[in-house]
Amino acid sequence: MGPVPTVVHPEFKPRPNGATMKALAWFGAGDVRMVDAPIPDVTEPDDVILRVTGTTICGSDLHLYHGEIVNLQKGDILGHEFMGVVDKVGPNVKNLTVGQRVVASFQIACGECEYCKQKLSSFCDRTNPSSLQNAMYGHRDAGFFGYSHFTGGFAGGQAEYVRVPKGNVNLLPIPDIVPDEKALYLSDVLCTAYHNVEDTGVNPGDVVGVWGLGPIGLCVAKFAKMKGASRIIGIDRVPERLKRAEELGFEPLDFSKHSDVVKRLQEVVPGGLDVAMDCGTFHQPKSMLHKVEKALMLETDVSEIVNEMLMSVKKHGRCGIIAAYAGYTNHFNIGALMEKGIRLIGNGQAPVHKYWHEILNDLIIPGKFDPTFMITHRVDIEEFPKLYAAFDKRVGGVEKVFVQTKFSNAPSPGCPTLSKVDEWAH
Repeated sequence: MGPVPTVVHPEFKPRPNGATMKALAWFGAGDVRMVDAPIPDVTEPDDVILRVTGTTICGSDLHLYHGEIVNLQKGDILGHEFMGVVDKVGPNVKNLTVGQRVVASFQIACGECEYCKQKLSSFCDRTNPSSLQNAMYGHRDAGFFGYSHFTGGFAGGQAEYVRVPKGNVNLLPIPDIVPDEKALYLSDVLCTAYHNVEDTGVNPGDVVGVWGLGPIGLCVAKFAKMKGASRIIGIDRVPERLKRAEELGFEPLDFSKHSDVVKRLQEVVPGGLDVAMDCGTFHQPKSMLHKVEKALMLETDVSEIVNEMLMSVKKHGRCGIIAAYAGYTNHFNIGALMEKGIRLIGNGQAPVHKYWHEILNDLIIPGKFDPTFMITHRVDIEEFPKLYAAFDKRVGGVEKVFVQTKFSNAPSPGCPTLSKVDEWAH
């Protein structure tokens, strides 16, 4: 507990020639814009500069878009899920070469602290200088790319170039047999979903409930199936998501039709779920009470999904939270937690370094898991402002989008080809 000196800094030197790049920056709630920003140069000896070949928008980016994450500053470059080609390396970087294809972890780890030595990269003690996070949580997470000064203030990857501090430990080389569309999501979503399943614990024969059927929720369901779950019930209200879950062999539960989710689950799973996983989001309260309390800033996050999980799991069941909660909530059912002996597990931000080798080498390369099932669209980086608006409203069936730059390869076979948001967002 308490401040630990950081070994990296968010400030970077621009290129001496004053060259600029296209980047997506935040200017207020609902206001993101493409800007011309300085191209970063090597600033610290472990830095790596990437030419971004693929980036994306993540569900957690909507918290930034809505201004719900503290310590955002106007002009901050967003984006924490990206990959690219090495453009420049600092003098201490010996394991990477210019031109090499790599994917970045969304967190910035030092590689040397007690957490990094355990591959718990998201818990790194030495890369996030936020005194506010230390005051709120008693400790600090690692620094994250493009996710406000609450997570260090590091410029993100929704840009043509990005500086990766400690690039010698925060970049994973990608073999040429793996296309960008399969590699990009090792940056966050795949490791986050895998961590949810591993950390919460899914055993053969378990009946599992998954709240939220976005990309992470569907990946969680697929990974849970791989771990031997006998039934997987997905809770959502978006028709396209529910249909997709059913196509993948999962049982959909539409909470717009079954408003009492707990009652419905008790009907279809007598005795209760073995495992419940929250893959949803805190910025969409369901009940009027929470809507009012959020509007009045009497709470920042909503406990509705967690309470549903506590009520739905059997005694001594397990509940995992991978959804991005950030602050405080009201009306939490602490009684159910205690009396039923439930294991309520805050999975934390996923330690990408712990899983990305395993997912790449044991699942993606052998063809056991193909991440491209998530990708619904491909757009150019200039489309980012329109993409955020469309993604926020969930129009056009948008889920995971591969966002290309001028450095990107052509679309891989079977993956979406380039389109414009206006063509499908209506």
